[in-house]
Amino acid sequence: MHRLILGSQSPRRKEIMSLFSIPFEQATPPFVEEAIPFEGDPVHYALLLSRGKAESLHRQYPKAVLLTADTVVFCEGKIYNKPQSLEEAISFLKDFSGKWQSVFTGVTVRTEEQEFYACDETRVLFNPLTPEQVHRFLSHITWQDKGGGYTIQGVGSLVVRKIEGCYYNVTGLPVNIVRELLLKAGIDLWHYIK
Repeated sequence: MHRLILGSQSPRRKEIMSLFSIPFEQATPPFVEEAIPFEGDPVHYALLLSRGKAESLHRQYPKAVLLTADTVVFCEGKIYNKPQSLEEAISFLKDFSGKWQSVFTGVTVRTEEQEFYACDETRVLFNPLTPEQVHRFLSHITWQDKGGGYTIQGVGSLVVRKIEGCYYNVTGLPVNIVRELLLKAGIDLWHYIK
């Protein structure tokens, strides 16, 4: 069995991987996401980020199987990463209010010699939100570590009206893409059903 490292400190990604009995460790990629400019293509951008994380961890764990991901929100031609302040989180949710957006997660699996990657898209429709609802919502979640500054889980059910695509993609780790990429690296998640 190869050593599997989840290159993320996200509790949601850890929770998703913990649905399976496969042993894994978590590590923080020494990668500066802000150094990568968005140039108009959200798929390319999400993949650049997840691949950059895998590359940065590969130097530290050259023989391990690395699993990295990056989730971004794309709405009306603009990319939304993790908000840097409460004011920015508020402006994000105001932008999303009553609108469709796309959530893209780039996923990379890196082995000693190979790299496999893919991106998933889920469309999300927000309910119209009042300024008071935006403030109440943000006061009840940890928005600082979330692409777009929101969650679909728990109280997130009040802001999200509808989704088209993979729910797990919106939470940060699209399980079917992870399964496909790990299989290419010789790991079959079907063998790790709890």
